[in-house]
Amino acid sequence: MEPIADLYSVFPEKFGIPRQSGQAPDARAEVVLRPPFARAEAVRGLEQCSHIWLLFLCHQAEGWRPTVRPPRLGGNSRLGVFASRSPFRPNPIGLSVVRLDGLSCEQGVRLQVSGVDMVDGTPVLDIKPYLPWADAVPEASGGIAARPPERLPIRFTEAASRALAQRPDGGRTRRLIEQILALDPRPAYHDDPTRVYVNALADCSVRWCVDEGEVKVIELRFHNPDRPARAD
Repeated sequence: MEPIADLYSVFPEKFGIPRQSGQAPDARAEVVLRPPFARAEAVRGLEQCSHIWLLFLCHQAEGWRPTVRPPRLGGNSRLGVFASRSPFRPNPIGLSVVRLDGLSCEQGVRLQVSGVDMVDGTPVLDIKPYLPWADAVPEASGGIAARPPERLPIRFTEAASRALAQRPDGGRTRRLIEQILALDPRPAYHDDPTRVYVNALADCSVRWCVDEGEVKVIELRFHNPDRPARAD
């Protein structure tokens, strides 16, 4: 198979990426088609769709494992890889449904999408329209992930709030941070209230910890304080 596009997202590293698409609606990205696929006629009609499927390579996953330790099982119990969505698969193919926010054919072919769960630079194998009447199965069972994950409350320190207030896109950045950290991206076996984590989101480094079931955003550091994220 040959990748047809590259996806540029707000996630420069794997840590903190939502484990499923749609969990962080403000997680935006741009899909840039590669030649010779970057042709306007190849996406004709796609603008009529509100959502699309992206099939992609989990290109940072190394090797496959017959069993994995899903976070839903606390990180200590094993499950067959084919009963999970772990990226460590014989063929490391990912599948996500994302919102299609825009489509441009002026400088190549570019799709603006949101609700992504992919690291920056992900190779895309295919794009397909999402069909609600065919793809949604309300009565389906999801195994160990039958219900959405619980979300933790978020609290920003005064220093973190001031840093956001100085940003032209501070409101959206705040929503993105809340959406990501509320999902508790810590490894399932971590439960140390003194441990501080660092997440990279677009051009922002977020220092945070979890204490008594609440996420505290300690500090934000912006690499480009006057410029919005690239995937805007």
